Amino acid sequence: MQIKTITAQISVSPQIVADDLPAIAAAGFRSIICNRPDGEAADQPTYEEIETAASAAGLEARYLPVVAGKVRDEDAEEFGTALLELPGPVFAYCRTGTRSATLWSLSQARTMSAADILAATRSAGYDMAGVVRRIVNGGKTPTDTADAAFDVVIVGGGAAGIAVASSLLARKPGLDVALIDPADIHYYQPGWTMVGGGIFDAETTAKTMGSLIPKGVHWLKSAVAAFEPGDNAVILDGCRVVKYNRLVVCPGLKLDWNAISGLVETLGKNGVTSNYRYDLAPYTWELVKGLTQGRALFTQPPMPIKCAGAPQKAMYLSASNWERMGTLGDIDVQFMNAGGVLFGVKDYVPALMEYVERYDATLNFHHNLVAVDGPAKTATFTVTAPETNPETVTVPFDMMHVTPPQTAPDFIRVSPLADAGGWIDVDQSTLRHKAYDNIWSLGDVMNAPNAKTAAAARVQAPVVAENLIDDIQGKSPTAIYNGYGSCPLTVERGKIVLAEFGYGGTLLPSLPTWLIDGTRPTRAAWILKEQILPPVYWKAMLRGKEWLAKPEKISAG
Repeated sequence: MQIKTITAQISVSPQIVADDLPAIAAAGFRSIICNRPDGEAADQPTYEEIETAASAAGLEARYLPVVAGKVRDEDAEEFGTALLELPGPVFAYCRTGTRSATLWSLSQARTMSAADILAATRSAGYDMAGVVRRIVNGGKTPTDTADAAFDVVIVGGGAAGIAVASSLLARKPGLDVALIDPADIHYYQPGWTMVGGGIFDAETTAKTMGSLIPKGVHWLKSAVAAFEPGDNAVILDGCRVVKYNRLVVCPGLKLDWNAISGLVETLGKNGVTSNYRYDLAPYTWELVKGLTQGRALFTQPPMPIKCAGAPQKAMYLSASNWERMGTLGDIDVQFMNAGGVLFGVKDYVPALMEYVERYDATLNFHHNLVAVDGPAKTATFTVTAPETNPETVTVPFDMMHVTPPQTAPDFIRVSPLADAGGWIDVDQSTLRHKAYDNIWSLGDVMNAPNAKTAAAARVQAPVVAENLIDDIQGKSPTAIYNGYGSCPLTVERGKIVLAEFGYGGTLLPSLPTWLIDGTRPTRAAWILKEQILPPVYWKAMLRGKEWLAKPEKISAG
């Protein structure tokens, strides 16, 4: 007997026999549902035998037979009713458990998200991809096949999505492109560090989505519920079906604020802030201006996160302001890093350490934030240093800047496009999906081992566009991505360490070192960040103008 738990209230299994019922009762189940019709196989016990053994074991039993491969909407409704009527937890079985898992998935479609249903059944060992369209449709069988079809469908209207749309149209005007994103506002997220440091106004980092989507691109203002790559289809909320010849997936990543106990309740008050949210970055600046003494914590969760330098940028800019205000000596600056190094590319660490020492900041490695008590102003960390026993420490604070844990979006993690870690599985050079030849991915959501930054997306967009157009023309991919990413580390007001690197930590400076030596803090890099990069973002990257981003070509040799 194999008990496969879907939730605390329902478990399923392959075919059982009467002798299994005492063990099922001993495991805590109170009811049993048989979803396998009698007589399906010669060695199969009848429902009457199971019911008799269930009664003897003190279990309530119900017979809801379903023909293999023919789960009707009515069957799912009946299963859902049974779950409400029967005492739980409930044990359901069929030949393999798949019918029972399918019935549960469809019966819960009105009260649970498709992503949660797919995640729960996958954890139990069942793939519900075959009924995902019905799940999205509230558990009902859709009556239509496709609501729209396009040459190229792009999922995600962030930096990566709009940039790749523009780059595609620059190469092939007239291409029938659709972009799917439910958001009304598009944000220049790299600017939020500067908002938190009092340099930018938050309003300058936001524009309406409609003003940025390239002319001729169809904007489907909806959320994606699921993918059916075998049918070249994207399923939208409400079960609308969008077909594609080629698909580009770039919805960014998910900021998992709820992963830290107590954080959501205290964000934006009690001295707890984050530059990772548009509405909170101004609060960071308020806190910095108002803090004259006490302890300031700056946290960094386990990788991957977008812009790995952003957590310490917040620390440096805050400390620089306290230094200018003459209050730094009265403020205990603490960097709480879940990782074991200050920065992943060693060439930039010496310059950063100079500022750590200048601001008298304490580096606490292997400290992962797990809980916040806002009113008490305490933060709890798990400490897992190598070759030591894990421990938990609670640290009081007067101000805390939190970087939340980050994952792939739920609808990506449970999709057929994801690897075991939940990220889109691509070839790191061509950014083409490893299993589906007509799918590409870029930006924060894919699994290439590069830094997740807007600068990376700026270089990836032309690579994807070039290779997708190659595919339309019947050619093999000709453009390669070298892992380029850039992290302008704002170490003080007026100076930046411009980290630019590719796969394996290889330094990839865009400009001559006589102009900007990226391993040292420079005023030139600050001017680049403050005055040049924002217009490059809005007026070049998002419009398909590939300044310093022309794709490398695969060598003919």
